[in-house]
Amino acid sequence: MRNVVAGTAVAAVLGALAGTAAAKPAEAEKPPKVPGAISWSSCPDNDPVEEDRLKGLECGSLTVPLDYNRPDGEKITLALSRARHTAKKSQGVVLLNRGGPGAHGRDMPGIFQAGLPEKVFASYDWIGFDPRGVGASKPALTCDESYQNPGHPRPDTVPASAKAELDWQAKARAYAADCARKYPTVLPHMGSANWARDMDSIRVALGQQQINYFGYSYGTYLGAVYATMYPRNVRRMVLDSVVRPSGVWYDDNLDQDVAFEKRIQAYYAWMAKHDRVYSLGRTAKAVAAAYAKARTSLSAKPIDGGKMGGSELDDLFLADGYGDYGWPAHAKALSAYLVKHDPKPLGRVWKPPTWLDQNNYAVYNAVQCKDAAWPRNWAVWHRDNWRLYRAGNRFETWSNAWYNAPCAYWGVPSGPPPAVHGAPGGPRIMLIQGTQDAATPYPGALETHRLFPGSSLVVQTGGGNHGVAMNGDECVDGAVAAYFRNGSMPPSKPGPDAACPVGPPPPAERRAQRSSNPGTQRLSNPGEPVAASARRTS
Repeated sequence: MRNVVAGTAVAAVLGALAGTAAAKPAEAEKPPKVPGAISWSSCPDNDPVEEDRLKGLECGSLTVPLDYNRPDGEKITLALSRARHTAKKSQGVVLLNRGGPGAHGRDMPGIFQAGLPEKVFASYDWIGFDPRGVGASKPALTCDESYQNPGHPRPDTVPASAKAELDWQAKARAYAADCARKYPTVLPHMGSANWARDMDSIRVALGQQQINYFGYSYGTYLGAVYATMYPRNVRRMVLDSVVRPSGVWYDDNLDQDVAFEKRIQAYYAWMAKHDRVYSLGRTAKAVAAAYAKARTSLSAKPIDGGKMGGSELDDLFLADGYGDYGWPAHAKALSAYLVKHDPKPLGRVWKPPTWLDQNNYAVYNAVQCKDAAWPRNWAVWHRDNWRLYRAGNRFETWSNAWYNAPCAYWGVPSGPPPAVHGAPGGPRIMLIQGTQDAATPYPGALETHRLFPGSSLVVQTGGGNHGVAMNGDECVDGAVAAYFRNGSMPPSKPGPDAACPVGPPPPAERRAQRSSNPGTQRLSNPGEPVAASARRTS
Protein backbone atom coordinates (compact mmCIF):
# COMPACT_ATOMS: atom_id res chain seq x y z
CA MET A 1 0.00 0.00 0.00
CA ARG A 2 1.21 3.51 -0.68
CA ASN A 3 1.50 6.19 1.96
CA VAL A 4 -1.64 8.18 2.69
CA VAL A 5 -2.58 11.56 4.09
CA ALA A 6 -4.56 11.02 7.26
CA GLY A 7 -5.98 13.03 10.11
CA THR A 8 -7.45 16.32 8.94
CA ALA A 9 -8.53 14.93 5.57
CA VAL A 10 -10.55 12.18 7.21
CA ALA A 11 -12.12 14.62 9.62
CA ALA A 12 -13.07 16.99 6.81
CA VAL A 13 -14.94 14.32 4.89
CA LEU A 14 -16.57 12.62 7.85
CA GLY A 15 -17.58 16.00 9.26
CA ALA A 16 -19.64 16.59 6.13
CA LEU A 17 -21.44 13.27 6.31
CA ALA A 18 -25.17 13.30 6.85
CA GLY A 19 -27.45 10.27 6.67
CA THR A 20 -30.72 10.42 4.80
CA ALA A 21 -33.66 8.14 4.17
CA ALA A 22 -35.10 8.39 0.68
CA ALA A 23 -38.47 7.43 -0.70
CA LYS A 24 -38.33 4.67 -3.27
CA PRO A 25 -39.49 5.18 -6.84
CA ALA A 26 -41.27 2.53 -8.87
CA GLU A 27 -38.89 -0.07 -10.18
CA ALA A 28 -38.21 -0.28 -13.90
CA GLU A 29 -38.15 -4.07 -14.30
CA LYS A 30 -39.85 -6.98 -12.59
CA PRO A 31 -37.62 -9.28 -10.55
CA PRO A 32 -36.60 -12.55 -12.18
CA LYS A 33 -38.35 -15.83 -11.61
CA VAL A 34 -37.40 -17.25 -8.22
CA PRO A 35 -34.20 -19.28 -8.75
CA GLY A 36 -33.13 -22.27 -6.74
CA ALA A 37 -31.50 -21.87 -3.36
CA ILE A 38 -27.74 -21.56 -3.02
CA SER A 39 -26.09 -24.44 -1.20
CA TRP A 40 -23.06 -23.12 0.68
CA SER A 41 -20.00 -25.07 1.82
CA SER A 42 -16.44 -24.22 2.75
CA CYS A 43 -14.34 -23.12 -0.20
CA PRO A 44 -11.45 -25.43 -1.09
CA ASP A 45 -7.99 -24.56 0.16
CA ASN A 46 -6.71 -24.78 -3.42
CA ASP A 47 -9.46 -23.65 -5.77
CA PRO A 48 -8.95 -24.44 -9.49
CA VAL A 49 -9.45 -20.76 -10.39
CA GLU A 50 -8.63 -18.75 -7.27
CA GLU A 51 -5.97 -21.07 -5.83
CA ASP A 52 -5.56 -20.17 -2.12
CA ARG A 53 -7.43 -16.85 -2.23
CA LEU A 54 -10.73 -18.24 -0.91
CA LYS A 55 -9.53 -19.45 2.50
CA GLY A 56 -12.10 -18.83 5.20
CA LEU A 57 -14.93 -18.19 2.72
CA GLU A 58 -17.97 -20.22 1.77
CA CYS A 59 -18.56 -21.17 -1.86
CA GLY A 60 -21.77 -21.88 -3.71
CA SER A 61 -23.40 -21.76 -7.12
CA LEU A 62 -26.65 -20.55 -8.63
CA THR A 63 -28.39 -21.68 -11.81
CA VAL A 64 -29.97 -18.86 -13.85
CA PRO A 65 -31.54 -18.58 -17.31
CA LEU A 66 -29.23 -17.87 -20.21
CA ASP A 67 -32.10 -15.86 -21.73
CA TYR A 68 -34.41 -14.20 -19.20
CA ASN A 69 -37.11 -14.01 -21.86
CA ARG A 70 -37.09 -17.82 -21.79
CA PRO A 71 -36.76 -18.62 -18.08
CA ASP A 72 -37.41 -22.32 -18.64
CA GLY A 73 -34.88 -22.58 -21.47
CA GLU A 74 -31.11 -23.10 -21.44
CA LYS A 75 -29.42 -22.52 -18.07
CA ILE A 76 -26.01 -21.29 -16.98
CA THR A 77 -24.29 -21.44 -13.60
CA LEU A 78 -22.87 -18.58 -11.54
CA ALA A 79 -20.09 -19.27 -9.00
CA LEU A 80 -20.26 -17.34 -5.73
CA SER A 81 -18.41 -16.87 -2.46
CA ARG A 82 -19.55 -15.53 0.90
CA ALA A 83 -18.07 -14.09 4.07
CA ARG A 84 -20.93 -14.26 6.57
CA HIS A 85 -21.72 -11.50 9.03
CA THR A 86 -20.58 -12.08 12.59
CA ALA A 87 -22.39 -9.16 14.23
CA LYS A 88 -25.60 -9.87 16.15
CA LYS A 89 -27.57 -7.69 13.74
CA SER A 90 -27.03 -8.03 10.00
CA GLN A 91 -27.31 -5.11 7.61
CA GLY A 92 -27.87 -7.46 4.68
CA VAL A 93 -25.66 -8.53 1.80
CA VAL A 94 -23.07 -6.65 -0.26
CA LEU A 95 -22.45 -7.84 -3.82
CA LEU A 96 -18.95 -7.08 -5.09
CA ASN A 97 -17.70 -6.60 -8.64
CA ARG A 98 -14.07 -6.01 -9.58
CA GLY A 99 -14.75 -4.68 -13.08
CA GLY A 100 -13.54 -5.71 -16.49
CA PRO A 101 -15.96 -6.68 -17.78
CA GLY A 102 -14.58 -10.13 -17.31
CA ALA A 103 -12.67 -9.92 -14.03
CA HIS A 104 -13.08 -12.74 -11.54
CA GLY A 105 -14.65 -11.87 -8.20
CA ARG A 106 -14.88 -14.66 -5.65
CA ASP A 107 -11.78 -13.50 -3.78
CA MET A 108 -13.14 -10.01 -3.18
CA PRO A 109 -14.65 -10.47 0.30
CA GLY A 110 -11.12 -10.89 1.62
CA ILE A 111 -10.08 -7.54 0.15
CA PHE A 112 -12.88 -5.76 1.99
CA GLN A 113 -12.20 -7.61 5.21
CA ALA A 114 -8.67 -6.23 5.12
CA GLY A 115 -9.76 -2.71 4.18
CA LEU A 116 -12.76 -1.98 6.39
CA PRO A 117 -13.10 -1.56 10.17
CA GLU A 118 -13.89 -4.87 11.81
CA LYS A 119 -17.32 -3.80 13.07
CA VAL A 120 -18.39 -2.55 9.64
CA PHE A 121 -17.26 -5.71 7.88
CA ALA A 122 -18.91 -7.89 10.54
CA SER A 123 -22.35 -6.39 9.94
CA TYR A 124 -22.80 -7.68 6.36
CA ASP A 125 -22.65 -10.83 4.31
CA TRP A 126 -20.06 -10.08 1.59
CA ILE A 127 -20.81 -11.82 -1.69
CA GLY A 128 -18.16 -12.32 -4.35
CA PHE A 129 -19.24 -13.77 -7.66
CA ASP A 130 -17.89 -14.68 -11.06
CA PRO A 131 -20.33 -13.11 -13.53
CA ARG A 132 -21.71 -15.14 -16.41
CA GLY A 133 -18.91 -16.45 -18.57
CA VAL A 134 -16.20 -15.74 -15.99
CA GLY A 135 -13.86 -17.91 -13.94
CA ALA A 136 -15.65 -20.76 -12.18
CA SER A 137 -19.06 -19.88 -13.67
CA LYS A 138 -20.26 -22.21 -16.42
CA PRO A 139 -19.71 -21.94 -19.30
CA ALA A 140 -16.47 -20.00 -18.93
CA LEU A 141 -15.53 -18.31 -22.18
CA THR A 142 -12.19 -18.42 -24.00
CA CYS A 143 -11.59 -17.67 -27.67
CA ASP A 144 -8.65 -17.82 -30.11
CA GLU A 145 -5.79 -17.72 -27.61
CA SER A 146 -3.23 -16.86 -30.27
CA TYR A 147 -4.60 -13.32 -30.53
CA GLN A 148 -3.27 -12.47 -27.07
CA ASN A 149 -0.55 -15.10 -26.89
CA PRO A 150 0.79 -16.34 -30.25
CA GLY A 151 3.75 -17.98 -28.47
CA HIS A 152 6.12 -15.32 -29.77
CA PRO A 153 6.14 -11.50 -29.64
CA ARG A 154 3.10 -9.90 -31.18
CA PRO A 155 3.66 -7.55 -34.13
CA ASP A 156 4.13 -3.88 -33.38
CA THR A 157 0.72 -2.49 -32.53
CA VAL A 158 1.50 0.76 -34.39
CA PRO A 159 0.99 -0.17 -38.06
CA ALA A 160 4.11 0.61 -40.06
CA SER A 161 2.26 0.08 -43.35
CA ALA A 162 -1.18 -0.54 -44.80
CA LYS A 163 -0.35 -4.25 -44.92
CA ALA A 164 0.52 -4.28 -41.21
CA GLU A 165 -2.84 -2.72 -40.42
CA LEU A 166 -4.62 -5.26 -42.62
CA ASP A 167 -2.78 -8.10 -40.88
CA TRP A 168 -3.97 -6.88 -37.48
CA GLN A 169 -7.52 -6.56 -38.83
CA ALA A 170 -7.38 -10.17 -40.00
CA LYS A 171 -6.28 -11.31 -36.54
CA ALA A 172 -9.13 -9.40 -34.88
CA ARG A 173 -11.63 -10.81 -37.38
CA ALA A 174 -10.39 -14.34 -36.68
CA TYR A 175 -10.75 -13.82 -32.93
CA ALA A 176 -14.35 -12.65 -33.33
CA ALA A 177 -15.12 -15.56 -35.65
CA ASP A 178 -13.74 -18.09 -33.17
CA CYS A 179 -15.91 -16.67 -30.39
CA ALA A 180 -18.99 -16.84 -32.64
CA ARG A 181 -18.20 -20.43 -33.60
CA LYS A 182 -17.68 -21.60 -30.01
CA TYR A 183 -20.53 -19.76 -28.28
CA PRO A 184 -23.38 -19.16 -30.75
CA THR A 185 -26.12 -19.42 -28.11
CA VAL A 186 -24.25 -17.58 -25.34
CA LEU A 187 -22.96 -14.41 -27.03
CA PRO A 188 -26.42 -12.92 -27.71
CA HIS A 189 -27.03 -12.89 -23.94
CA MET A 190 -23.73 -11.52 -22.62
CA GLY A 191 -24.64 -7.83 -22.24
CA SER A 192 -24.68 -5.75 -19.07
CA ALA A 193 -28.48 -5.88 -18.76
CA ASN A 194 -28.33 -9.65 -18.32
CA TRP A 195 -25.50 -9.28 -15.81
CA ALA A 196 -27.80 -6.97 -13.84
CA ARG A 197 -30.58 -9.56 -14.06
CA ASP A 198 -28.13 -12.16 -12.74
CA MET A 199 -27.42 -9.88 -9.78
CA ASP A 200 -31.12 -9.66 -9.04
CA SER A 201 -31.38 -13.44 -9.26
CA ILE A 202 -28.63 -13.61 -6.63
CA ARG A 203 -30.63 -11.18 -4.48
CA VAL A 204 -33.74 -13.35 -4.74
CA ALA A 205 -31.81 -16.55 -4.04
CA LEU A 206 -30.34 -14.97 -0.91
CA GLY A 207 -33.81 -14.06 0.31
CA GLN A 208 -33.12 -10.32 0.33
CA GLN A 209 -35.54 -7.51 -0.49
CA GLN A 210 -32.60 -5.21 -1.26
CA ILE A 211 -28.88 -5.51 -1.90
CA ASN A 212 -25.88 -3.38 -1.11
CA TYR A 213 -23.23 -3.18 -3.80
CA PHE A 214 -19.64 -2.13 -4.41
CA GLY A 215 -18.29 -1.99 -7.96
CA TYR A 216 -14.97 -0.91 -9.41
CA SER A 217 -14.38 0.32 -12.96
CA TYR A 218 -16.76 -1.55 -15.31
CA GLY A 219 -18.51 -2.56 -12.10
CA THR A 220 -19.61 1.07 -11.75
CA TYR A 221 -21.46 0.82 -15.05
CA LEU A 222 -22.97 -2.51 -14.01
CA GLY A 223 -24.10 -0.94 -10.75
CA ALA A 224 -25.60 2.05 -12.55
CA VAL A 225 -27.48 -0.27 -14.91
CA TYR A 226 -28.76 -2.31 -11.95
CA ALA A 227 -29.87 0.83 -10.09
CA THR A 228 -31.75 1.95 -13.21
CA MET A 229 -33.45 -1.41 -13.77
CA TYR A 230 -34.16 -2.19 -10.11
CA PRO A 231 -34.13 1.07 -8.12
CA ARG A 232 -36.31 -0.35 -5.33
CA ASN A 233 -33.83 -3.15 -4.78
CA VAL A 234 -30.82 -0.95 -3.95
CA ARG A 235 -30.10 -0.15 -0.31
CA ARG A 236 -26.54 1.22 -0.52
CA MET A 237 -24.22 1.36 -3.51
CA VAL A 238 -20.61 2.52 -3.96
CA LEU A 239 -19.19 3.04 -7.46
CA ASP A 240 -15.41 3.49 -7.54
CA SER A 241 -13.58 4.74 -10.68
CA VAL A 242 -16.63 5.59 -12.69
CA VAL A 243 -17.37 4.81 -16.34
CA ARG A 244 -18.89 7.58 -18.48
CA PRO A 245 -22.25 6.04 -19.48
CA SER A 246 -22.73 8.18 -22.59
CA GLY A 247 -19.43 6.92 -24.01
CA VAL A 248 -19.93 3.17 -23.87
CA TRP A 249 -17.87 1.75 -25.26
CA TYR A 250 -16.09 3.06 -28.36
CA ASP A 251 -15.85 6.69 -27.25
CA ASP A 252 -14.81 5.71 -23.73
CA ASN A 253 -11.85 3.83 -25.18
CA LEU A 254 -10.81 6.87 -27.23
CA ASP A 255 -10.95 8.91 -24.02
CA GLN A 256 -8.60 6.38 -22.43
CA ASP A 257 -6.00 6.92 -25.14
CA VAL A 258 -5.66 10.59 -24.19
CA ALA A 259 -5.78 9.95 -20.45
CA PHE A 260 -3.18 7.17 -20.51
CA GLU A 261 -0.77 9.41 -22.40
CA LYS A 262 -0.96 11.94 -19.56
CA ARG A 263 -0.52 9.20 -16.98
CA ILE A 264 2.51 7.59 -18.64
CA GLN A 265 4.07 11.04 -18.97
CA ALA A 266 3.63 11.44 -15.21
CA TYR A 267 5.47 8.13 -14.76
CA TYR A 268 8.27 9.28 -17.07
CA ALA A 269 8.55 12.47 -15.01
CA TRP A 270 8.76 10.39 -11.83
CA MET A 271 11.61 8.32 -13.28
CA ALA A 272 13.36 11.52 -14.37
CA LYS A 273 13.05 12.89 -10.84
CA HIS A 274 14.87 9.77 -9.64
CA ASP A 275 17.52 9.77 -12.36
CA ARG A 276 20.24 9.14 -9.76
CA VAL A 277 18.60 5.78 -9.14
CA TYR A 278 17.53 4.72 -12.64
CA SER A 279 19.81 6.70 -15.02
CA LEU A 280 17.10 6.83 -17.68
CA GLY A 281 17.16 10.59 -18.23
CA ARG A 282 16.72 13.83 -16.30
CA THR A 283 13.54 14.90 -18.07
CA ALA A 284 10.32 13.16 -18.98
CA LYS A 285 11.22 13.62 -22.64
CA ALA A 286 14.56 11.88 -22.11
CA VAL A 287 12.92 8.98 -20.28
CA ALA A 288 10.36 8.66 -23.09
CA ALA A 289 13.26 8.39 -25.53
CA ALA A 290 14.87 5.71 -23.35
CA TYR A 291 11.60 3.78 -23.29
CA ALA A 292 11.34 4.03 -27.09
CA LYS A 293 14.90 2.74 -27.38
CA ALA A 294 14.06 -0.28 -25.21
CA ARG A 295 10.93 -0.93 -27.22
CA THR A 296 12.85 -0.88 -30.51
CA SER A 297 15.58 -3.11 -29.10
CA LEU A 298 13.11 -5.67 -27.77
CA SER A 299 11.26 -5.74 -31.09
CA ALA A 300 14.54 -6.51 -32.85
CA LYS A 301 15.78 -9.00 -30.27
CA PRO A 302 13.07 -10.39 -27.94
CA ILE A 303 13.97 -11.66 -24.49
CA ASP A 304 12.56 -14.26 -22.10
CA GLY A 305 13.09 -17.13 -24.49
CA GLY A 306 12.04 -15.04 -27.45
CA LYS A 307 8.58 -14.31 -26.00
CA MET A 308 8.85 -10.67 -24.87
CA GLY A 309 9.17 -7.98 -27.52
CA GLY A 310 8.21 -4.35 -27.84
CA SER A 311 4.46 -4.91 -27.71
CA GLU A 312 4.87 -6.96 -24.55
CA LEU A 313 6.87 -4.11 -23.00
CA ASP A 314 3.86 -1.89 -23.66
CA ASP A 315 1.65 -4.42 -21.86
CA LEU A 316 3.94 -4.33 -18.86
CA PHE A 317 4.05 -0.55 -18.61
CA LEU A 318 0.34 -0.16 -19.28
CA ALA A 319 -0.18 -1.48 -15.75
CA ASP A 320 1.69 1.62 -14.55
CA GLY A 321 -1.02 3.77 -16.08
CA TYR A 322 -3.53 2.02 -13.83
CA GLY A 323 -1.57 2.60 -10.65
CA ASP A 324 1.80 3.57 -9.23
CA TYR A 325 2.09 0.36 -7.19
CA GLY A 326 4.60 -1.16 -9.61
CA TRP A 327 6.49 1.99 -10.59
CA PRO A 328 9.71 1.23 -8.67
CA ALA A 329 9.94 -2.40 -9.80
CA HIS A 330 9.26 -1.64 -13.46
CA ALA A 331 11.61 1.34 -13.56
CA LYS A 332 14.33 -0.78 -11.98
CA ALA A 333 13.80 -3.51 -14.58
CA LEU A 334 13.89 -1.02 -17.46
CA SER A 335 17.07 0.51 -16.06
CA ALA A 336 18.70 -2.89 -15.75
CA TYR A 337 17.91 -3.60 -19.40
CA LEU A 338 19.13 -0.28 -20.80
CA VAL A 339 21.93 0.69 -18.41
CA LYS A 340 23.29 -2.65 -17.22
CA HIS A 341 22.30 -4.58 -20.38
CA ASP A 342 20.65 -7.18 -18.16
CA PRO A 343 17.30 -8.43 -19.55
CA LYS A 344 16.50 -10.80 -16.68
CA PRO A 345 14.61 -8.30 -14.45
CA LEU A 346 12.26 -7.41 -17.32
CA GLY A 347 11.61 -11.09 -17.92
CA ARG A 348 10.80 -11.58 -14.25
CA VAL A 349 8.16 -8.83 -14.06
CA TRP A 350 6.38 -9.87 -17.27
CA LYS A 351 4.62 -13.15 -17.94
CA PRO A 352 2.47 -14.46 -20.79
CA PRO A 353 -1.29 -14.56 -20.27
CA THR A 354 -2.78 -17.30 -18.16
CA TRP A 355 -6.06 -19.11 -18.76
CA LEU A 356 -7.76 -16.61 -16.45
CA ASP A 357 -6.37 -13.73 -18.52
CA GLN A 358 -7.70 -15.32 -21.70
CA ASN A 359 -11.08 -15.85 -20.05
CA ASN A 360 -11.08 -12.24 -18.87
CA TYR A 361 -10.41 -11.00 -22.40
CA ALA A 362 -13.08 -13.16 -24.03
CA VAL A 363 -15.73 -11.91 -21.63
CA TYR A 364 -14.52 -8.33 -21.99
CA ASN A 365 -15.30 -8.56 -25.69
CA ALA A 366 -18.49 -10.55 -25.23
CA VAL A 367 -20.01 -7.87 -22.99
CA GLN A 368 -18.72 -4.68 -24.56
CA CYS A 369 -19.26 -5.77 -28.16
CA LYS A 370 -22.85 -6.73 -27.28
CA ASP A 371 -23.68 -3.74 -25.09
CA ALA A 372 -23.41 -0.87 -27.54
CA ALA A 373 -22.87 -0.16 -31.21
CA TRP A 374 -19.27 -0.18 -32.45
CA PRO A 375 -18.18 1.10 -35.87
CA ARG A 376 -18.38 -1.80 -38.31
CA ASN A 377 -16.50 0.17 -40.95
CA TRP A 378 -12.77 -0.07 -40.25
CA ALA A 379 -12.23 3.30 -41.92
CA VAL A 380 -13.72 4.91 -38.79
CA TRP A 381 -11.22 3.15 -36.51
CA HIS A 382 -8.37 4.01 -38.88
CA ARG A 383 -9.34 7.69 -38.92
CA ASP A 384 -9.87 8.06 -35.17
CA ASN A 385 -6.78 6.19 -34.03
CA TRP A 386 -4.40 7.87 -36.44
CA ARG A 387 -5.87 11.24 -35.43
CA LEU A 388 -5.17 10.57 -31.76
CA TYR A 389 -1.76 9.07 -32.41
CA ARG A 390 -0.62 12.00 -34.55
CA ALA A 391 -1.87 14.39 -31.88
CA GLY A 392 0.74 12.92 -29.53
CA ASN A 393 -1.22 10.18 -27.79
CA ARG A 394 1.25 7.48 -28.73
CA PHE A 395 1.53 5.17 -25.76
CA GLU A 396 -1.92 3.58 -25.65
CA THR A 397 -3.77 4.46 -28.84
CA TRP A 398 -3.00 1.64 -31.26
CA SER A 399 -2.60 -1.12 -28.67
CA ASN A 400 -6.02 -0.11 -27.34
CA ALA A 401 -7.44 -0.17 -30.86
CA TRP A 402 -6.35 -3.77 -31.44
CA TYR A 403 -7.48 -4.78 -27.97
CA ASN A 404 -11.02 -3.70 -28.87
CA ALA A 405 -10.90 -4.44 -32.60
CA PRO A 406 -12.84 -7.75 -32.40
CA CYS A 407 -15.93 -5.61 -31.78
CA ALA A 408 -15.67 -4.35 -35.38
CA TYR A 409 -16.35 -7.93 -36.52
CA TRP A 410 -18.45 -9.29 -33.66
CA GLY A 411 -20.80 -12.11 -34.60
CA VAL A 412 -23.97 -10.88 -32.88
CA PRO A 413 -25.82 -7.56 -33.16
CA SER A 414 -24.87 -4.89 -30.64
CA GLY A 415 -26.70 -2.12 -28.83
CA PRO A 416 -28.52 -0.07 -27.94
CA PRO A 417 -26.87 0.22 -24.53
CA PRO A 418 -28.94 -0.19 -21.37
CA ALA A 419 -30.44 3.00 -19.97
CA VAL A 420 -28.58 4.64 -17.09
CA HIS A 421 -30.34 7.24 -14.96
CA GLY A 422 -31.69 7.85 -11.52
CA ALA A 423 -34.89 9.48 -10.38
CA PRO A 424 -35.90 11.79 -7.54
CA GLY A 425 -36.22 9.71 -4.42
CA GLY A 426 -34.07 6.94 -5.85
CA PRO A 427 -31.18 5.21 -4.09
CA ARG A 428 -28.44 7.51 -2.77
CA ILE A 429 -25.24 6.27 -4.38
CA MET A 430 -21.68 7.09 -3.32
CA LEU A 431 -19.22 7.72 -6.15
CA ILE A 432 -15.43 7.53 -5.64
CA GLN A 433 -13.04 8.96 -8.22
CA GLY A 434 -9.38 9.90 -8.66
CA THR A 435 -9.19 13.09 -10.68
CA GLN A 436 -6.24 11.83 -12.77
CA ASP A 437 -7.54 8.28 -13.33
CA ALA A 438 -6.63 7.18 -16.86
CA ALA A 439 -8.81 4.08 -17.24
CA THR A 440 -12.04 5.83 -16.27
CA PRO A 441 -11.36 9.56 -16.61
CA TYR A 442 -12.90 12.05 -14.18
CA PRO A 443 -15.71 13.28 -16.50
CA GLY A 444 -17.37 9.87 -16.14
CA ALA A 445 -17.88 10.43 -12.42
CA LEU A 446 -19.24 13.93 -12.99
CA GLU A 447 -21.70 12.63 -15.59
CA THR A 448 -22.91 9.79 -13.38
CA HIS A 449 -23.25 12.22 -10.47
CA ARG A 450 -25.59 14.32 -12.61
CA LEU A 451 -27.56 11.28 -13.78
CA PHE A 452 -28.34 10.08 -10.23
CA PRO A 453 -30.01 12.79 -8.12
CA GLY A 454 -28.88 12.60 -4.53
CA SER A 455 -25.66 10.75 -5.34
CA SER A 456 -22.53 11.89 -3.53
CA LEU A 457 -19.13 12.26 -5.22
CA VAL A 458 -15.96 11.85 -3.17
CA VAL A 459 -12.84 12.67 -5.18
CA GLN A 460 -9.21 11.89 -4.54
CA THR A 461 -7.70 15.16 -5.72
CA GLY A 462 -4.73 14.48 -7.98
CA GLY A 463 -5.20 10.73 -7.65
CA GLY A 464 -4.19 8.70 -10.69
CA ASN A 465 -4.65 5.19 -9.34
CA HIS A 466 -7.58 3.23 -10.73
CA GLY A 467 -9.62 1.68 -7.95
CA VAL A 468 -9.24 4.11 -5.05
CA ALA A 469 -10.97 2.53 -2.06
CA MET A 470 -9.48 -0.34 -0.07
CA ASN A 471 -5.98 0.65 -1.16
CA GLY A 472 -4.87 2.46 1.97
CA ASP A 473 -6.26 6.00 1.57
CA GLU A 474 -7.64 6.57 5.07
CA CYS A 475 -9.72 9.54 3.95
CA VAL A 476 -11.49 7.66 1.15
CA ASP A 477 -11.77 4.43 3.12
CA GLY A 478 -13.18 6.36 6.07
CA ALA A 479 -15.93 7.80 3.89
CA VAL A 480 -16.78 4.34 2.54
CA ALA A 481 -16.79 2.84 6.04
CA ALA A 482 -19.13 5.57 7.34
CA TYR A 483 -21.51 4.96 4.45
CA PHE A 484 -21.64 1.22 5.07
CA ARG A 485 -21.86 1.78 8.82
CA ASN A 486 -24.99 3.95 8.86
CA GLY A 487 -25.66 5.34 5.37
CA SER A 488 -24.03 8.70 6.04
CA MET A 489 -22.47 10.50 3.10
CA PRO A 490 -21.55 14.06 2.07
CA PRO A 491 -24.58 16.16 1.07
CA SER A 492 -25.10 16.13 -2.68
CA LYS A 493 -24.39 19.21 -4.78
CA PRO A 494 -23.13 19.89 -8.32
CA GLY A 495 -19.52 18.79 -8.75
CA PRO A 496 -17.55 16.96 -6.05
CA ASP A 497 -19.16 16.77 -2.62
CA ALA A 498 -16.00 15.94 -0.66
CA ALA A 499 -12.30 15.76 -1.48
CA CYS A 500 -9.40 13.69 -0.19
CA PRO A 501 -5.84 14.75 -1.06
CA VAL A 502 -3.77 12.13 -2.81
CA GLY A 503 -0.77 10.74 -0.97
CA PRO A 504 2.78 11.05 -2.29
CA PRO A 505 4.02 8.85 -5.14
CA PRO A 506 6.12 5.83 -4.17
CA PRO A 507 9.78 6.36 -3.28
CA ALA A 508 12.28 5.18 -5.87
CA GLU A 509 13.96 2.45 -3.89
CA ARG A 510 10.86 1.11 -2.18
CA ARG A 511 10.57 -2.62 -2.40
CA ALA A 512 7.39 -3.13 -4.41
CA GLN A 513 4.61 -4.11 -2.02
CA ARG A 514 1.73 -6.42 -2.68
CA SER A 515 -1.58 -4.72 -3.35
CA SER A 516 -4.91 -6.15 -4.34
CA ASN A 517 -5.56 -3.07 -6.54
CA PRO A 518 -9.06 -4.46 -7.15
CA GLY A 519 -10.21 -1.80 -9.57
CA THR A 520 -7.97 -3.00 -12.38
CA GLN A 521 -8.04 -6.09 -14.50
CA ARG A 522 -4.48 -6.86 -13.48
CA LEU A 523 -4.50 -10.38 -12.10
CA SER A 524 -1.02 -10.18 -10.62
CA ASN A 525 0.26 -8.04 -7.79
CA PRO A 526 2.57 -5.05 -8.26
CA GLY A 527 6.18 -6.12 -8.36
CA GLU A 528 5.19 -9.55 -9.64
CA PRO A 529 5.00 -10.60 -13.30
CA VAL A 530 2.36 -8.78 -15.33
CA ALA A 531 0.46 -10.75 -17.95
CA ALA A 532 0.32 -9.73 -21.57
CA SER A 533 -3.45 -9.38 -21.40
CA ALA A 534 -3.42 -7.46 -18.12
CA ARG A 535 -4.88 -4.46 -19.77
CA ARG A 536 -7.91 -2.29 -19.92
CA THR A 537 -10.84 -1.77 -17.70
CA SER A 538 -13.44 0.45 -19.17
